[in-house]
Amino acid sequence: MTPVLYYLPPSPPCRSVLLLAKLIGMELELKTLNVQEGEQLRPDFVALNPQHTIPTLDDHGLVLWESRVILSYLVSAYGKDESLYPKDFRSRAIVDQRLHFDLGTLYQRVVDYYFPTIMVGAHLDQTKKARLAEALGWLEAMLKQYQWAAANHFTIADIALCVSVSQTEAFGFDLLPYPRVRAWLAKCKEELEPYGYKEINQAGADTLSGLFRSKLKQ
Repeated sequence: MTPVLYYLPPSPPCRSVLLLAKLIGMELELKTLNVQEGEQLRPDFVALNPQHTIPTLDDHGLVLWESRVILSYLVSAYGKDESLYPKDFRSRAIVDQRLHFDLGTLYQRVVDYYFPTIMVGAHLDQTKKARLAEALGWLEAMLKQYQWAAANHFTIADIALCVSVSQTEAFGFDLLPYPRVRAWLAKCKEELEPYGYKEINQAGADTLSGLFRSKLKQ
């Protein structure tokens, strides 16, 4: 039985899971939930995930949500080796730190700045823009340590952070002040290109960007 992923294609956290699945050659049964129409509030889905969030993975009764947890689980359960998520506890701690940074800081600040406009047409808040710029500055500093985000090889931290930064780029945020971020992002795109980067991530980023720009015009 194929693991089931409840998702919405433009969702950045969903895109990271889809990219990883392609990267490790894993098949998923995809079930779309249109959150704008409230499909995530269906009783059957709430029974599965009381937070009714996407992505949600159901792997033979093991139900997980929060995309970064899904990334670490999938690569641990189905990955061909440990390169994407090292077993060495010191190396893994760095990957986990970057994942937590993405979840709680970088991606959260992308959401805080852009999504009120997408959802309700709110005006952009310059204070939130400054906080996003601050987070990108921290990522710029982190990228001094390794060739990639968390190691000298590509890991699941690069997938999660790439989706966040590429979404920021698609929204039109100025990345010029962050040369290491721009160089790293270009490497991530090249690394993920054989695994559906354009179809999965760029297409989704462009869809959200289109929604954002349409609300700006209203």
